[in-house]
Amino acid sequence: MTPPAITFSDDQAEAWDAVAQALADAGVDILDGSIDEAGAGNRVLSVIGKAGSGKTMLLAALYRALEEAGIEVVSGDFESRKRKERRSLAILAPTNKAASVLRSRGVPATTIHRILYTPVYDPQYERIAEWLSGQGERPKPDLLGDMGLTDEVLDRAKAFYDLHKSIPGALASAGLRGSDFIQGWKRREDPLDIGFVDEASMLDERQFDDLREIFPTLILFGDPAQLAPVNQSGQMCFERLPEADKHVLHRIHRQSQDNPILDLAHALADESLTFEAFERMIEKTAASDPRVVWAERVESDLMARSPVLVWRNATRVRLIQAFRSAHGAPADALLPGEPLICDGIELPLKHRKKRIDLEARGLIKGAQVVYLGPGKRPGFSRLHVIGSEDPRLSAASIIKIELPDEEEPFIPFAARMGATFLHGAAVTIHKAQGSQWPDVQVFAPDIYAAYRAGRTEAGIPLWKRLAYVAITRAENRLLWVVRARLARPTHPLGIEDLPAGSSALRLSSEEDI
Repeated sequence: MTPPAITFSDDQAEAWDAVAQALADAGVDILDGSIDEAGAGNRVLSVIGKAGSGKTMLLAALYRALEEAGIEVVSGDFESRKRKERRSLAILAPTNKAASVLRSRGVPATTIHRILYTPVYDPQYERIAEWLSGQGERPKPDLLGDMGLTDEVLDRAKAFYDLHKSIPGALASAGLRGSDFIQGWKRREDPLDIGFVDEASMLDERQFDDLREIFPTLILFGDPAQLAPVNQSGQMCFERLPEADKHVLHRIHRQSQDNPILDLAHALADESLTFEAFERMIEKTAASDPRVVWAERVESDLMARSPVLVWRNATRVRLIQAFRSAHGAPADALLPGEPLICDGIELPLKHRKKRIDLEARGLIKGAQVVYLGPGKRPGFSRLHVIGSEDPRLSAASIIKIELPDEEEPFIPFAARMGATFLHGAAVTIHKAQGSQWPDVQVFAPDIYAAYRAGRTEAGIPLWKRLAYVAITRAENRLLWVVRARLARPTHPLGIEDLPAGSSALRLSSEEDI
C-alpha cells in the first residue's frame, strides 16, 4: 500500500499500511475511498512510540483519510438513530485534557466516558441536533414556536456548530441548558464501529475490555515509556497484544527541529544514566538553550495556569499552601484567579438535571477550572472551565483546601452538595499524564526522592518514568526546579487573561446551576 502525500518515515509507513489493511478488512478502504458494510471479527492494533515519534501526526492523517472516505465521526455529544449503512469513527482519549490537546490540532476527539455513557436527547431537540449535524432537515417554524425558539436563534446555533462541532455548545448558544435537551445518560449497549484511542498507556483493564466490546476495530496509540495506571503492575494494555499487532515508531522526528526538551526525555532511555548525571545534562542544556531552565525556585506566577508537577502528595499540598500564602489568600476564602481541579460531582439522583447541566458544560472529574468569585447564592461559585466552548458558569461548590500534616481538608465555604474541587496550583505527575502546557515546572527534589527510594516499574527505575512523563508535558519551555523555594509573585492573581466565550454564550453565563 502507498501512504498519502505526507512524507512518512519507514516505521510510520509500516504502521500506516498495517492500520489501512485492518480498516480494509473491516470494509473501509482509505486508499480508494470505498466503504462497505462492516465485517465480523474483533481486531485490535497498537501504534506505540515515545514522544516525538509521530503518533499524533499519523493519527491525524488516518482521521483525514477516513473523513474523505465518508466516515461519520461520533463525538459523544449526540448520536443519530443507527443506520444500517452507516460507518463511524470515534477518536477517544482517557481524559478531557488529553482530548482537548487533540482537538487543538484539528482532530475531533472526545473522552472515553462520553462514549461509554451517551446522552439521551429530548425528541423535539433531537430534530435540531440531527439538522445541526447534517443528518436531517431544518426544523419547521411551528416546531420552533412550540419550543420558544426563533429562526434567528437557530441560525446562531448553526453558526456555532459549524465553528466548534459541539451540539451542547450550539444549543447553549441558543440560551438552553443541558437539562432542557438532555433527559439523562445511559450506559452504551449497542456497539460502534472504528475506534482510535490516544494516550492508551492510561487505559486500565476495565476500560480496555469495555472498548473491545464496543469497537470491532480498535487502534491504540500509546507511549510505552509513560506511567502505567495505578494498581496494574506497571503493564500497559497494548503490551499484551501479539507482536504482529504492535507497530513501533522508533524514529524521533521532532529531534530534527533541535528540541532540547525531547532530547532530555529520550536520554532517560540510557540504562547507565544516573540521576546526578541527568541533572548535569539538564544544567548544561539550560546554559545554551532558553527552552530549558535550571530553576533555583518555583515561579508562583506560572502556577496560576500551569501546575507544578510533583511525585508526592505531601509536596503537592505544601506547594499549594506556599502559593496561596505568597498571594495573600485568606484561609476562609478564595481569590479570583485561583486554579482548581474538579474532583467530582456530589449530587443525589433527584438532582439529575443539575448534574446534566454541569457535565454538558464540561465540568467533569479532572476538569481544570479557575475561580472567578462567589456566586449570587450562598455556597455557589462563579467558575471558568478551561477548554469548554461555554466556559463561564455559577455552580454549587464544595472547595477543599488541603493542609500539611492534616488528614481532613479545610473547607472555607461550601454548598451542601454540588461540584467538589481541589486546588490546582500543583498536581501529581500521574494526574498530569495526558495533559500539556506551554511552560511546565518539574519539582526535581521529588524526582530525586523517587531515585533514592530505588523503586522500579516494569523493570524501569520509577524516577526515570516520572521524569519522562513530567518533561514531555512541556510544549515550549521546561523549568527544572532544584530547590524548595517559591519566588514572590510579580503581579496579583486575576482573571483578565481568560476568554469569556462567544457573546451569545455570555448571555447565560452568570446563571446558577
